Amino acid sequence: MLDKEGYRPNVGIILANQRNEVFWGKRVNQHAWQFPQGGIKHGETPQQAMYRELEEEVGLQRGHVRVLGRTRDWMRYEVPERWARRAREGASGYRGQKQIWYLLRLVGRDCDVKLRASGHPEFDAWRWNEYWVPLEAVIEFKREVYRQALLELCRFLHDDGRAALRAEARPAANS
Repeated sequence: MLDKEGYRPNVGIILANQRNEVFWGKRVNQHAWQFPQGGIKHGETPQQAMYRELEEEVGLQRGHVRVLGRTRDWMRYEVPERWARRAREGASGYRGQKQIWYLLRLVGRDCDVKLRASGHPEFDAWRWNEYWVPLEAVIEFKREVYRQALLELCRFLHDDGRAALRAEARPAANS
C-alpha cells in the first residue's frame, strides 16, 4: 500500500527501559542494528500497527509497555535503488517509507522480550543502548529519520521521569 507520492506507511518503535536506555535489535544474519519497525496494513491505524509489530518483532504485548508519545507528523526516507528492488516488486512508483514513531516505556521485564515470537524473526540479538544511539550504526538512508524521531520524542522521557518522581513524593493517603 503506497501513498500517492510513492511512500509506504510504516511505524517505528523506540522502546525505553526504566534507565532510559533503548532497545537495539540486530537484524537476522546481518551486522546491522536498528529499532523495531514495520508496515501498516490496509485498515490498520498506526497505533494498531505499532502493537502488532512490537509483538511480531520483539514478543512484547500491550501490557508489557506504556505509550509515552508519538511523532506529530510522518517522517519520510527514500530507499536507494540498490535496496529498493525487493520492496518495489508489485509496487510501481515505490520511493521509500513514511513513518510515525512511537516512544514506549517497558513496564514488563527483560525476560518478556522474545525475538522468536513470530515464525519470521527480524532480530537474532538485542541489547539496551544509550538513548542517543550512535547514528553511524544505523543504515545511512535511515539516519536522518532516526535523528528526527529521537529529537522529537526525547521530551517524553523527561516528562515521564518527572511524573514518576512526583508520584513517589506524594504522601501516602493514610499518613
